[in-house]
Amino acid sequence: MQIGDLSRQAGVNIETIRYYERIGVLPKPARQSNGRRTYSTVDAERLGFIRHARDLGFDLPSVRVLLALQEQPEASCEDASRIAQGQLEEVERRIARLLSLRDELARMVGECHQGRVSECRVIEALSVS
Repeated sequence: MQIGDLSRQAGVNIETIRYYERIGVLPKPARQSNGRRTYSTVDAERLGFIRHARDLGFDLPSVRVLLALQEQPEASCEDASRIAQGQLEEVERRIARLLSLRDELARMVGECHQGRVSECRVIEALSVS
């Protein structure tokens, strides 16, 4: 399949595919005689793996390690578990920050009486550092 087909199938931008090739998380594809890239189902599966990992918030160095682990089916999954645990902890931290942000915004909006800007609780709260 060509890059446009791969892009549509995986739901990934063409430039993202080229970027992944440049940084080595996707192998350089075979080329046709006219220079066009040609991808296999293995490439599509690998790109799907990368996309899913990125959707879950894994950074590219972690994705690189997970891809390497995927190629060693008999190896221990301890490293994969450790990476996933680290990502879970980061997600928990982000959720806590977002909940705190939500509470502060709700408080600001709740205290705003929609009067004059000189009395606006939203503007006042944002002005405090």
